[in-house]
Amino acid sequence: MGGYDIVFVTSQFEKAKLDIKVVFNSKRQVAGLFFLPATAAAAPLPPPPYVRTNAFREREVTVGQGKWALPGTLSLPVGNGPFAAVVFVHGSGPEDRDETLGPNKPFRDLAQGLASQGLAALRYEKRTKEYPAECIALGAQLTVQDETIDDAVAAVALLGSTREIDPKRIFVLGHSLGGMVAPRIAKAAPEIAGLVIMAAGNRSLEDAMADQMEYIASLEPNRSAEQTKQFQKFKTEMAKVKALTTNDISSTTSVLGAPPHYWLDLRDYVPARAAQDLKCPMLILQGGRDYQSTTADFEVWQKNLKGKAAVTFKLYPALNHLFMSGQGKCTPAEYEKPGHVAAEVVRDIGQWVSKPAS
Repeated sequence: MGGYDIVFVTSQFEKAKLDIKVVFNSKRQVAGLFFLPATAAAAPLPPPPYVRTNAFREREVTVGQGKWALPGTLSLPVGNGPFAAVVFVHGSGPEDRDETLGPNKPFRDLAQGLASQGLAALRYEKRTKEYPAECIALGAQLTVQDETIDDAVAAVALLGSTREIDPKRIFVLGHSLGGMVAPRIAKAAPEIAGLVIMAAGNRSLEDAMADQMEYIASLEPNRSAEQTKQFQKFKTEMAKVKALTTNDISSTTSVLGAPPHYWLDLRDYVPARAAQDLKCPMLILQGGRDYQSTTADFEVWQKNLKGKAAVTFKLYPALNHLFMSGQGKCTPAEYEKPGHVAAEVVRDIGQWVSKPAS
């Protein structure tokens, strides 16, 4: 792809199955190394009870154009419309349109659940999933603007020109990293009717990653020597990220999978502060068992947006980062268990989006 050879090796570890993705350049040198949840080979999960497959239809669409055109799926309720619509914006990593993680497909659950309630939904392949080699080739230029924001704006534009969609009722739903940059998307596409922000952090990416690793390490206090070695290696790499300055902004050296410019672009960015100037309504949702974006991040949203009449907050104590139910401390292994986005989340989003504009 694009002059690169890309190899996937599906590997079964003690507690999870992963796709190890290795990217080779024309000199046979390793240009990229990624560890991804393995694509589930088993039969897909049946739809959750809140999805009524006879209430909507789906068609393939293309988001954007030219070298970054992305395949997507538009879920449309039965009828002529015009319908309110929701654009789905992925979390970090090379996500597919369903935000597949193990056997779970939270974006498909949400899109089809909302379509069953009479709302259109657009989901698409993330740029780093569809064009991995081309994104690597951007080198020092790559930022979250290229990775996420530009394509979300293109998706909004596509819906705005779609006959069945009400152009004044287009919403953006961002999950995890997608929720973090949702305020930037809103500023780049001021025509949107509102934001749904799900499990969005308010720390720098490096701090969030470090906290996640500390949490995971705490789950196994008697970890093996190899686990300890890998944890220390991660901490060493994280220290390199922390040490980055504006003098490194043009460097093409990858640190923890991204160039310095990428890390620096988000370092001082606090999404909740960026959202203070937005005029559009916002629905901010958080799972109480989420260790990736935590209740502490949720409290930052509440503190910074306190008193804004058009902002609604909802905490779901039993839900994890995927807004799926569980018990006790959430672990990475929980994501390998088949499940669906909780019905109450789909219901709450649908009711909020469906409210008449004030």
